[in-house]
Amino acid sequence: MTVQHETELYEPLKAFFEQHGYEIKGEVRNCDMVGVHPEKREPLIVEMKKTFNLALLLQGMERQQMSSQVYLAVERSRTKRGAVNQRWGEITRLCRKLGFGLLTITFFKTKKPFVEVLCEPEKPDAPLGFKKKRTERLLYEFHERSGDYNIGGSSRAKLMTAYREKALRVALAMTSAPPEGASPASLRDLTGIGNAAAILRNNYYGWFERIGRGRYVLTPAGKESLNLYAGVLETAPSSAGNPSPLKR
Repeated sequence: MTVQHETELYEPLKAFFEQHGYEIKGEVRNCDMVGVHPEKREPLIVEMKKTFNLALLLQGMERQQMSSQVYLAVERSRTKRGAVNQRWGEITRLCRKLGFGLLTITFFKTKKPFVEVLCEPEKPDAPLGFKKKRTERLLYEFHERSGDYNIGGSSRAKLMTAYREKALRVALAMTSAPPEGASPASLRDLTGIGNAAAILRNNYYGWFERIGRGRYVLTPAGKESLNLYAGVLETAPSSAGNPSPLKR
């Protein structure tokens, strides 16, 4: 069985790492998959492709600047006859030399996919320097999301980022505002989002409209977003001590 899209690799890989104690989220700061383990200091990063190629290697090298725990993952098809599918030993040696872990996913018609670890991440022969700030940004984005709403490997879908999730929570709080609109301070206190004022002012998604000094209302696009992302709002945390308007 041959996959048609990279996104088909995500669920088997997510299940595999969750069985090993990781919390997994997809498409975090351009990484296909990011995982955090309570007993490990560095994040797990997985980059996926349907077949092993140079683009995958280059992506992996970029991710090694944020973590030494980088895996490359590809499908292992029993029907493909290309050179890559006949040279797993050589590919594994290359990944080990460069410091990558290598995973293959085999799909079956009647059985669940099988994830095989061909090698674990190791210190590369020519290690790349860590960029601490990039790692910090990656982990910040990971922890600020309330759940895993993206499928790793997505290329054109709108991604649920921590910022978008906060904007949704602000929009949800505005549904209980009086006709004269809501103030940034009241929305900050209701949602527990400290940068609520900046979210309203910047209005990146066109969800908010300023109708007076310090007063905002939802636009039609903002109301539509609440329907579009209802599943996210149901699992998003409410502010401490303040119930979510969704539960009122």
